[in-house]
Amino acid sequence: MKANKNGKRVKHLTHAKFRDHDGKVRPVTATGTTKTAARTALLTKLQNRAKTNYSGDLSTNHKVNNLLDLWERRFEGLVADGTRSPTSLEAYRRALQNHVRPAIGELHIGEATTPRLDTVLFTIKDHAGAATARTCRAVISGAMKLAVRYGALTINPVREVDAIEIKPKNPPRALTTEEVTLLNRSLTADEHAVQADLPDLVTFMLGTGVRIGEALAVHWDQIDHAVGTVEITHTIARIPGKGLIRKTTKSRTGERTLSLATWAATSLRARHTGDTHPDTPVFPDTTGGYRDPSNTRRSLRTALSPVASTARRELGQTLRALRRQKHLSRRQAAQTLGWPQTRLELIETGRLKPTHHLVSSLAKTYGIDLDNTSDLLAQLEDAAQPAESDKLAWIRCHAFRKTTATALDQAGQTARQIADQLGQAKVSITQDTYLHRQRANPAAAQALEHAFDDPDLR
Repeated sequence: MKANKNGKRVKHLTHAKFRDHDGKVRPVTATGTTKTAARTALLTKLQNRAKTNYSGDLSTNHKVNNLLDLWERRFEGLVADGTRSPTSLEAYRRALQNHVRPAIGELHIGEATTPRLDTVLFTIKDHAGAATARTCRAVISGAMKLAVRYGALTINPVREVDAIEIKPKNPPRALTTEEVTLLNRSLTADEHAVQADLPDLVTFMLGTGVRIGEALAVHWDQIDHAVGTVEITHTIARIPGKGLIRKTTKSRTGERTLSLATWAATSLRARHTGDTHPDTPVFPDTTGGYRDPSNTRRSLRTALSPVASTARRELGQTLRALRRQKHLSRRQAAQTLGWPQTRLELIETGRLKPTHHLVSSLAKTYGIDLDNTSDLLAQLEDAAQPAESDKLAWIRCHAFRKTTATALDQAGQTARQIADQLGQAKVSITQDTYLHRQRANPAAAQALEHAFDDPDLR
């Protein structure tokens, strides 16, 4: 107990003995301005001491960064064992570096409470988007589960945090028969698409429902031309520091043998030559190696936004000239507008249907008022006229899987059969993401009619 110059007590000291995780008994002390405060402080210290894990690796007083380091090392081990994907590890590392560590890394584990984590995740969602916030939530939850297993926490504080819902801006939809025909005709006639080897790749994806990485990982020895099947066992991914790798699919369900439709099998036979090596990719890059899925997606986006008219090409050339007059590169102009660089490229090459808003934003960046520039307005009016190719601009690689699933659904395949075709472990994902639920069900009406066959209801 301490006293001031006047002899008045200002501190109370309490003490106790505590048997630590190593079996040794050590003194624990605490102070307070009153006896009650001192006892409360001592009790808190003892409770926190008791939460120390038995191995001594983690306690509530360790920083969250120590916990995240341990979690990351364990996840690296799972990747090495082949039970987790290296692409997942890279995604989690980006979330750790850019969001999780800056937000909570310097906190003590005991300070990572549910209200605090809820606020952190809400802030990440507000600034970086729902998808990033969901990834961060998965990382933090995994780390806190580890803290519970090590005894640093008694419950996972993320458990009661609100789930992060993501509503897609453009929900995936299937191509109609007319759109598939238009797509095939457009890709075959597009010189860029042919050079990028897209027509056969798109045909293969529509005929199997595989992911683009899975399609690019298929070797010739995995195709049985006699039976008409293809084995899906690997996928292509780019890992920072390692480049492109051919890795096993994300789950055992992803390893599957698929029967090929006649038109898909015919397309593959036409690609096969006598000197084709069995262990080379069916859809290689220009050097015969593996293709980058991201680059292939970019080529597909360009091919699905063909130059619809001379007017669009001329408008694009005019806008490019205006940008160059301002001595701006495409990257600089795109950064000023907050656009992806590919959008500006599509506009300048006449591959994107222009709108008044798009062109006005560009012109303003170049110091021009669109509404007071009659020549540019006239070009915009001509370029904005609809074209048949505009019907393809919405298509992305995921739409091919949706199209395959829809075709199988309409043919009467069960959700389990469709999930097996797509390589998905959970049938619920197939049902929620790929299958329509609005179809009329005549059998239901007949069943209800027989169940309640009461004349008074007629």
